[in-house]
Amino acid sequence: MTEQLRFADSGEAADLAAFLGRLVHYDRAAAVRLQAQAGGGALAVFGRPASFEVLAIRTVRLAVPVTHPLDVTVSAGELLESVDEAAATAAVPAAVTGPPWTGVLPPRGGWHRLPGLPGPEAIREALSASVAEFRARDGALPPQHRTRSERDRIGREIWSRTLGDTELPLRAVHAAQSLGFLRPVRSAVTSGAGAPGTAPDPVALLGSGGWLRLRTPYGSIAMRRPGGTGGLGALQVRPV
Repeated sequence: MTEQLRFADSGEAADLAAFLGRLVHYDRAAAVRLQAQAGGGALAVFGRPASFEVLAIRTVRLAVPVTHPLDVTVSAGELLESVDEAAATAAVPAAVTGPPWTGVLPPRGGWHRLPGLPGPEAIREALSASVAEFRARDGALPPQHRTRSERDRIGREIWSRTLGDTELPLRAVHAAQSLGFLRPVRSAVTSGAGAPGTAPDPVALLGSGGWLRLRTPYGSIAMRRPGGTGGLGALQVRPV
């Protein structure tokens, strides 16, 4: 019997659909690993956006907890097709043989905040500058050098640079932006004119063992530290 997931509201379903859509945009054969604890109120969705060399985690609130532990790897495209935003539901597709990354997830606990992360505006500026540099250098290549390998070399050079005073490569920030994790957070507080305000983005950099994790209100980007060994396991399933 196909398992049905009931999300907290249509917004949760829409956010999940948007996340899956972005993964499929980068890789039509993308897979995601789903995890939920029995009786828990959230579903964790792990994906690996092609070319970014990071893991993306989106947590979705559930209206009805699953009755038994859920841990399965499925097609991102099939899961996307099953999402009913109006009804705030989705059907868990049949399991697939996942790629190697699905067996090596970030650790369950031990996360602590790391210093050195710039503020939200500085993060956006660093990302914009890097994108502009890539486009300028790509556009300046002579026709005989405009090859995939040369463009990849430029990309690796730029996106391997670290952000601020951290170990976090810019490619992790690029992935977060591309997946919609860095958009501004709307607050319930109103401004003096009575219009809804925009709260500061509560973005944090966390570390645990050989892993780094860029956490935002809309999802997280996790990756092994340079030279880190990481480990098997899974992030604790809970709402962001």
